[in-house]
Amino acid sequence: MATKRATISDVASLAGVSIATASKALNGRQDVRAATRERVLAAAAELSFQPNALARGLISGQTRTVGLLTSDSVGRFGIPVLLGAEDAFGAGEMAVLLCDARGDAIREQHHVRALLSRRVDGLIVVGESTNPRPSVSKELPIPVVYAYGPSEDPEDVSFVPDDVGAAAMAVNHLLAMGRRRIAHITGPTHYKAARDREEGLRQALEEGGVAQAGQTLSGPWSQRWGRHAAEMLLMAEPEIDAVFCGSDQIAAGFVEAARERGRRVPDDIAVVGYDNWEVLSTETRPALTTVDMNLELLGRTAAQHLFAAIDGKATPGVHKMPCQLVIRDSTSPPGIS
Repeated sequence: MATKRATISDVASLAGVSIATASKALNGRQDVRAATRERVLAAAAELSFQPNALARGLISGQTRTVGLLTSDSVGRFGIPVLLGAEDAFGAGEMAVLLCDARGDAIREQHHVRALLSRRVDGLIVVGESTNPRPSVSKELPIPVVYAYGPSEDPEDVSFVPDDVGAAAMAVNHLLAMGRRRIAHITGPTHYKAARDREEGLRQALEEGGVAQAGQTLSGPWSQRWGRHAAEMLLMAEPEIDAVFCGSDQIAAGFVEAARERGRRVPDDIAVVGYDNWEVLSTETRPALTTVDMNLELLGRTAAQHLFAAIDGKATPGVHKMPCQLVIRDSTSPPGIS
């Protein structure tokens, strides 16, 4: 015959305390004497008591459920952030409800209402780009943390990759390889990521006492643009010895066009990409040196700060997360494999 599952009433009876005191002790409340807490915990261990999640939620006012709301319909950047957040929520024994607004503001409002009806304890909003987005926090009775795409409200809690610092790191790597004629090809200027990466490039070149080769070329985040920009750049600036590209797609297109024009990578021109999108960065020949934004870590960190916000310890402001330079063959100096 199956044994009856122990209840909090059983724990309270064995410990000789009220159900309310047993609940406080099991939930780590500070208004319980140490000796009483030890007695309750010993009784729970003796009875193999496992607290019911619903009952625990009724006592604490929490459902141990959080919402993840994404606007990234493609998923290239949103999915790693979501995976990292889900890892942290799983470790914290939180249930996760995922909603995809597909970049539609009306759909987003619908999902927010649905999540509130499920009494989620908090919400992570994942952006489709690093452009600041409208805040939803003021309208909601729960904590909200923004990941990848920051809130426009500086009082909100936002986590973004440090694109300026990462771009400077990439260019400093090229300078360390002895490159001095460094050009820049990037994405559309209405993307904050493109502007920040150009700013990082300029900072590194200025600190290194090196002038940029030619003007920054801006266009779509695509291989086609990388090929087209390579043709323009190699005609206008034939002496370049390095290119910092704003994405791996652009870098892959540049490498392809440079090869067609008889330029060897990295012997003649070193190339750095951005994003560490491995379907491109590891398959391009040569494999691309590139910036990895550590998006899973960003997602985990955002989730951990949502835990803190749920506990009343919010950390307002835009927090810039460090990126990592992944060095591969496209920047190896001549004679080094």
